Amino acid sequence: MAITLEHYLVVSVSLFLLGMFIVMTRRNGIRILMGVELILNAANLNLIAFNRYLPQTDVSGHVFAVFVIILAAAEAAVALAIVLAIYQQFSTIQMDEISTMKH
Repeated sequence: MAITLEHYLVVSVSLFLLGMFIVMTRRNGIRILMGVELILNAANLNLIAFNRYLPQTDVSGHVFAVFVIILAAAEAAVALAIVLAIYQQFSTIQMDEISTMKH
């Protein structure tokens, strides 16, 4: 049995839905960031799979995937800095307990 484009798409949709579920239901800031990372990984999997299985000769899917990886790394660094600042200010990372950003 060969692995086809549909197999990659099913895994990608599963990752995306799991990421969306985590972002929508979790109150913890770190878990929300993990959900966003799952969503970005689903997008990367789609880019690589379409680049592999569509009859194109260029590597544009790989270039976009590397761009998304760089974007995800920058997002993780900035978001973790924001979560740490919130923790220093409010002594919690539970997003539903933070009602205002002013002190």
